[in-house]
Amino acid sequence: MREFRIPNRIPKAPTSTNKSVRFPNEVIEQVETAIRDTDCTFSAFVVEAVRVALENLEEQQEE
Repeated sequence: MREFRIPNRIPKAPTSTNKSVRFPNEVIEQVETAIRDTDCTFSAFVVEAVRVALENLEEQQEE
């Protein structure tokens, strides 16, 4: 299982799509606190978190 780490800015992907996602205010505050004083954007944090979660799910399904 891959461990989540706060990423540096993820280079803009050649193709991407805007999605509106509602986050509970406390989650937004926690993410903003976690990325404060880093070069990580909110979007980069969320994209990396989702990637790690998907990898972990795939590994769980293979077991």
